[in-house]
Amino acid sequence: METGAPIVEFMENPSLNTGNEMRQQHFERVLSLEPFTGLKAILDCLRPNRQALGDAVNKANSYAELLGILGYQIAVVRQIHVQDAFSRMGPAGGIKAVFPYYDIPTQSSFPTLVNFDYTITATPESIVFFNGLLAALKAQLKR
Repeated sequence: METGAPIVEFMENPSLNTGNEMRQQHFERVLSLEPFTGLKAILDCLRPNRQALGDAVNKANSYAELLGILGYQIAVVRQIHVQDAFSRMGPAGGIKAVFPYYDIPTQSSFPTLVNFDYTITATPESIVFFNGLLAALKAQLKR
């Protein structure tokens, strides 16, 4: 018989895991999956309370509605010149963050700008794309 340090086993206390905590962990795990990384990057930039973000995703029926719940409005533009947007980053230019999202499967670009005035600048195509991602995220969360 071997002697030495005692073996300590960690046993999870089920009373510590409330339904909300488990739901939030599931939400964070699914949002971190590969198909949703672009959407996650945008949402992370908005810096919402994580519980409020999960609740907003559950409530929202569209990308625009989700952003509205989080306190942002969408400014729709025909196209976004990413290099110009990068040159206007900062309080003076009004742009907080530039997301030059490129979707490899569709070989399409869906740039998004997060502005200091609580607007999101996006093209109609990017709104449609992120509507689809939000729907897929919600479907995945229900599994």
